[in-house]
Amino acid sequence: MNYKISTEPGARLRIDKWLWSARFFKTRSLATDAVGKGRVRIGGEAVKASKEVRVGDRVEFEIDHVVWEVDVLGICEVRGPASVAQTLYAETEAGRARRAAEQERRRLFREPAAVLQGRPTKRERRTIDKLSRED
Repeated sequence: MNYKISTEPGARLRIDKWLWSARFFKTRSLATDAVGKGRVRIGGEAVKASKEVRVGDRVEFEIDHVVWEVDVLGICEVRGPASVAQTLYAETEAGRARRAAEQERRRLFREPAAVLQGRPTKRERRTIDKLSRED
């Protein structure tokens, strides 16, 4: 199939459709929801789903608490394979560094409650009661 990618400065497309065609979101409705919740910004401003993105715009969006910052390089009306989708944008160096730092933080983070395993046993309960009475 022939995927027509427009790189002209006047080319434009709805932001929710662009996010979907660039494969950041699996469905267009997920992209629309993210825009509606204020997780997508063009040029630093929160936008509505009907806002049109143009070639050269800087788009910031959040997926699972990870902020992406990309420059729009092309517009494609249809969703194509990943190889085509990757030609539609270029991630900024600042965005890439911020995203890598967040991934490293998540990798090293341990949930404090992870060591707890359900309800305390009778013995643990007595210890807890003893400690709380001493205070």
